[in-house]
Amino acid sequence: MAFTTTMLAWSVIEFGNYMPPAELRNALVAIRWSTDYLLKTVSQPNRIFVQVGDPILDHNCWERPEDVDTARTVYTVDAPNPSSDVAGETVVALAASSLAFRSSDPGYAETLLHTATRVFNFADSYRGAYSDNANIRDGVCPFYCDFDGYRDEHLWGAAWLRRPSQDDSYLNYIQNNGKSLGGVDDNINEFGWDNKHADLNVLVSKEVMDGNMCSLQSYKASADSFMCTLIPESSYSFNHFPLACLRQLYLEKSGQTVNCGSISASPAMLGGVAKRQVDYILGDNPKGMSYMVGYSDYFPQYIQHCGSSLPSIKDLIACNLHGGFLLF
Repeated sequence: MAFTTTMLAWSVIEFGNYMPPAELRNALVAIRWSTDYLLKTVSQPNRIFVQVGDPILDHNCWERPEDVDTARTVYTVDAPNPSSDVAGETVVALAASSLAFRSSDPGYAETLLHTATRVFNFADSYRGAYSDNANIRDGVCPFYCDFDGYRDEHLWGAAWLRRPSQDDSYLNYIQNNGKSLGGVDDNINEFGWDNKHADLNVLVSKEVMDGNMCSLQSYKASADSFMCTLIPESSYSFNHFPLACLRQLYLEKSGQTVNCGSISASPAMLGGVAKRQVDYILGDNPKGMSYMVGYSDYFPQYIQHCGSSLPSIKDLIACNLHGGFLLF
């Protein structure tokens, strides 16, 4: 949830000026729905609420959240037990969202940034994966346990705190801890909720291109290497699309290109990669199928989904009791 909030806030920060006003408002409403919740999870000092609900029972019960009647078990991590990964991504969600709200609600933005700073200190003081805590491991694994380690979230958190605060100490943190926390040597071409190295490199590369800290050149080199895997001669996947768009934007602003051996990847080339990925999702693929449900005339009809668009089980039971039929 925190990672999704981060990505939505990041899109508003970089591309909000291109959004129609109504859609920008919708995006901010969605972000605030999440950040209001995340603020509650870290409202108590040196404690974070990491999960509500039993994952086994919840995954076996497909119904609207409003109808859920399975156990609402609450899982928390208290100091000195570690929770670097989940606390670190919560830091990022709050810090990025503070930038998204800076112009429309500066008071709320300041609350988000202040809280993010406090939670970062908590995450950094008690290092380790939250799922390694014996008292909660069985409740969060195998669905939500940390598979790729917690170290990237430390650097990811510092990188995002730098942007709204403009505090150079966070750049120093990234530089001084890059090797020990895997930011320098772990050049992993993966992008997702569990592994933040690729997103970290793209974000920090902006600082290098803006001329703020040349000592972070290794992060830019890793970002360049990652972008080179996305050019047409290489295989790529749709989940890399946001980073291609962001890297294109940063390159355009700095007037730079990416050297990929015999190929010079321009911002336009990366933009083309991003567009091809979107076109593929929307139907320009061997099946001619749109993978966005509801878009075009040919899209998946039976999706794995558990949300408010499902009919309420209470309504279905009432219908059946009054002589109706249950259709599955």
